[in-house]
Amino acid sequence: MPYVPNTPDDRQAMLDAIGVASLDELFEMVPPELRLGRDLNLPAALGELPLSTHMAELAARNTPAGQGVCFLGGGSYDHFIPAVVDFVAGRSEFYTSYTPYQAEASQGNLQALFEYQTLITQLTGMDVSNSSLYDGGSAATEAVMMAMHATRRSGRVVVAESVHPEYREVLATYLANLDTELITVGTPEGTVSPDQVEAAATNQTACVLVQHPNFFGCLEDVESLAEIAHRSGALLVATVDPISLGLLKRPGDYGADIVVAEGQSLGNPMSFGGPYLGIMACREEFVRRMPGRLVGQTTDRRGKRCWVLTLQTREQHIRREKATSNICTNQGLLALRATVYLALMGPTGMRQVGELCLRKARYAAERLCSPAVLSPAFDRPTFKEFAVRAEGRNVEQLLQVAEKAGIFAGVPLGRWYPQLADCLLIAVTEKRTKAEIDRLAELWKTG
Repeated sequence: MPYVPNTPDDRQAMLDAIGVASLDELFEMVPPELRLGRDLNLPAALGELPLSTHMAELAARNTPAGQGVCFLGGGSYDHFIPAVVDFVAGRSEFYTSYTPYQAEASQGNLQALFEYQTLITQLTGMDVSNSSLYDGGSAATEAVMMAMHATRRSGRVVVAESVHPEYREVLATYLANLDTELITVGTPEGTVSPDQVEAAATNQTACVLVQHPNFFGCLEDVESLAEIAHRSGALLVATVDPISLGLLKRPGDYGADIVVAEGQSLGNPMSFGGPYLGIMACREEFVRRMPGRLVGQTTDRRGKRCWVLTLQTREQHIRREKATSNICTNQGLLALRATVYLALMGPTGMRQVGELCLRKARYAAERLCSPAVLSPAFDRPTFKEFAVRAEGRNVEQLLQVAEKAGIFAGVPLGRWYPQLADCLLIAVTEKRTKAEIDRLAELWKTG
């Protein structure tokens, strides 16, 4: 990306303006042990041409998922993106417009976000959606904070161990300096036990956070969990896979109070891990506790339909003590891509994609676990992901065998779950073919 560097004179002028003598003095409030040392051992500076060549060589070391056969999952998936998504999202009036959170946002951007909200409520079965958040992890944590405000309880939050481990890490970071007890209920069988959740949910519990399908791809008993949460006066926060809602019961229909999701699978590429799209929807009674912003439809003074920012619950717009969050923007372009994807697919298309994922994942699980090269890690129904145990073989070696053949075969679970160090998480989307699945099974059978 082109840029204009600051000269030493420019830097000194800025330092003089703020009344400090040097950069060291500017950052002296940072503890010494946290400062980056000056001796970075960098090579000599390069000219623009050799530097461009060098950066291109470094970039070439990466292998995008699209250049291989991708069975990676765990929150980021290799789904098919119809060409119309790129075409619409690439139009200059959308692609180059600034993040639409100011009052002067264009009617086109506001209408697109209104359509996004409408489609998300239809997909989730909830009453209202905001116009997106940063990603699935921050959305899950914002939902927990929202539940604490709505219930006026801050003593305890109950979360299933089968919720994405990185979502739980974000949540723990948010709660680290609050007087809130974070209770994690174990899932040794692949799903959380409703009885254990009931034992953990006290009259001080703000919410129960569950993922369905969960991080292992297994289906939770969400209706029982909703009943348990509500009996204790808590809310049920459900994080979901949007693609699964083409087949599974909608969260609004099984009693969820707040629904969040990672929207990457809705027309957004894997992009080496981001940027992604945080989805949030809730029941109407909690709308004023919702972070971010909400676009509404109204009429102008001439009676024509138009769109406005109905709620803007952030510090820049309302008194700080009434702000629901420090979330100050939304993923407008990625939400637009999700809007185009959902409008194009419709209920029938979403069901077809869900069925393809389910059937292909079931075939892959049967193929990989027969003969006994691998075995199922859990005896639970799954959607498009499933965990397998390596049966005494080295997980990293299995992955290396596959990678040499151009296959990204799965995610090792030992990174987050030491007890599952011999297990892999494998995702199968509608893009995977029978030949690709058979090829991986043969590789691992003979390799």
